[in-house]
Amino acid sequence: MVMSKNKLQKTVAVVGTDAVAEAMRQINPDVVAAYPITPQTAIVETFAQMVADGQVHTHYVPVESEHSAMSAAIGAAAAGARVMTATASQGLALMWELLYIASGLRLPIIMPNVNRALSAPINIHCDHGDSMGARDSGWIQLFSENAQEAYDNTLQAVRIAEHKDVLLPVMVLLDGFIISHAVDRMELLDDATAKQFVGTYKPDVSLLDAARPVTYGAFDGLYGYYFEFKRQQEEAMRRALEVIREVGREFGAISGRPYGLFESVGLEDAEFVIVALGSAAGTIRSEVECLRDNGMPIGMIKLRVFRPFPAAELVAALAGKKAVAVFDRSDTFAGNMGGPVFIELRSALYETAEKPIMVNYIYGLGGRDLSVDLVNKACNELAWIAQSGQVKQRVNYLGLKE
Repeated sequence: MVMSKNKLQKTVAVVGTDAVAEAMRQINPDVVAAYPITPQTAIVETFAQMVADGQVHTHYVPVESEHSAMSAAIGAAAAGARVMTATASQGLALMWELLYIASGLRLPIIMPNVNRALSAPINIHCDHGDSMGARDSGWIQLFSENAQEAYDNTLQAVRIAEHKDVLLPVMVLLDGFIISHAVDRMELLDDATAKQFVGTYKPDVSLLDAARPVTYGAFDGLYGYYFEFKRQQEEAMRRALEVIREVGREFGAISGRPYGLFESVGLEDAEFVIVALGSAAGTIRSEVECLRDNGMPIGMIKLRVFRPFPAAELVAALAGKKAVAVFDRSDTFAGNMGGPVFIELRSALYETAEKPIMVNYIYGLGGRDLSVDLVNKACNELAWIAQSGQVKQRVNYLGLKE
């Protein structure tokens, strides 16, 4: 361990799961209910040891399944507690019905999800199919490129979820094994600074407040206000965009690492752009910077926030570009429509006067490696598309075995 130039931080080498567990320790939630699943297990395993060692005052609930974990989290959050859990893959899928309940009840639960492929066939390695399957469940989704961002996003998620204009649950996404089990160099805030940033949770209502009785989970049938509730959720998602930016600026002021909705490389003079999220952004950025040094007018956008989808901001960033390639680490199985990020960005750009040509690269399913050579291949194809104005194949599967 060495001290950072910023005296409020220390530089460490840790795996991604430990980075998230450390953020959870500093948050010191009232309740954590969780069930182990590869490759998330190390998060709750490490945190459970912290609880046992008295490093946090959290009430830790070991449950019999992920369905039970989210059920317990919902009950605790409705009672006014600051609540966290963590999961991955089939565990997230088992929570599916509860995800909608958590967001519909406007409970600010925080859940790191270590992205892992969904069966079948059985695969424990990374792709984004699990969290993309929950993209319309009403949860905010923050993607991380590395352990540093997984730690930073977890701290910020608390402030975002509990903001009075939002009150929605938040998933913090990190790629399985690539981030979760790889040692990374990162900086940790000191405990006092992290605690001050996160603040104290003071819910407006609680099931345990006998003086102000409230109802959670009421029946809202044919003539109720279900439609209006859903519309309010959408408004909260819209408001979350500015809250995410605001919290990201505040975090930058104490850490030197400001956050927005996305970050970019070379957009000012780029003629064509790659859009990606997750750990692959590091490989893509490296190749994009190399190609730019050799004169190729290429740029990159690393998307951090997938829910709410920053459509207007992305449209503005891509204005005037000739071509855009979207890298998706999941498929929608919609009959060659492409991956989820591609479909949503293409929809956002539909009404622009001068739409860029768009192409999709689906890659890395089940942990398949995204090599520099594959990125280079896609970059050169994108350059040809921008120059010729033609697309040979709209949806491409990058890195398939021959």
